[in-house]
Amino acid sequence: MLEALVLVVFPFCMVYSAVSDVLSMTIANRVPLLLLGVFLVVAPLAGMAWTDIGMHLAAGALMLSITFAMFALGGMGGGDAKLIAATAVWMGLGMPLMQYLLTSAIFGGMLTLAILSFRSSALSHITSQNMFLRNFCKEAGGVPYGIALGIGGLVTYPNSPLMVWAVERLTGQ
Repeated sequence: MLEALVLVVFPFCMVYSAVSDVLSMTIANRVPLLLLGVFLVVAPLAGMAWTDIGMHLAAGALMLSITFAMFALGGMGGGDAKLIAATAVWMGLGMPLMQYLLTSAIFGGMLTLAILSFRSSALSHITSQNMFLRNFCKEAGGVPYGIALGIGGLVTYPNSPLMVWAVERLTGQ
């Protein structure tokens, strides 16, 4: 049962965040809260040491501090800031978190360039009424960075401590 939570909840939240950001340019508070709540239930039951759990929570607090400052300066959305912090809790301090941040930044850069290019094309005027593309067309609109965060999370999740634990349990290693 714990393995199922590890295999389903995090990926679902990443996909939901990406789709939600595409459609509404928002990431609901329930997503980072669900990530945090499930981590707090699963980690101790999976045998994670309390010191390790504390370090994972410290990773989330550190990321929340950094991303909240970026939000206050207008550099990112509040939903993105909370999603990064909640994802950091699952990744912990260490290489998985660094991989997540780097992967998300690379995808985010490519996404931003693609959206800026799309906005200046004639195609954006034609597709501006499409529910999936309308937020990409707005000249004054931001970039739905939840897409990059979701992709970055899905790409790096297999290296996260809980995912490694779940796979080891399921394969009998």
